[in-house]
Amino acid sequence: MSAAKERAGSRDVLAHGAGIARLALAAGVLDEIEIHLVPVLLGEGRLLFDHLGLGPQELERVRVLEGENGITHLRFRVCR
Repeated sequence: MSAAKERAGSRDVLAHGAGIARLALAAGVLDEIEIHLVPVLLGEGRLLFDHLGLGPQELERVRVLEGENGITHLRFRVCR
């Protein structure tokens, strides 16, 4: 993350996937979380907030957008 932020300069760095997002959140370097909620239950997959090793983490809702076909886009700021 440090190298990515250094190379990005003033631009945003995006972390895609549950594994890297979980590591960045636990390391305290994740500023925002964006979740795209799709109304389909797959039954398997990686849990985004499983085994964080943190206590409760407060999030501030930044944006909620309702998309087509029941998809909801959620953006939260990580409170420190």
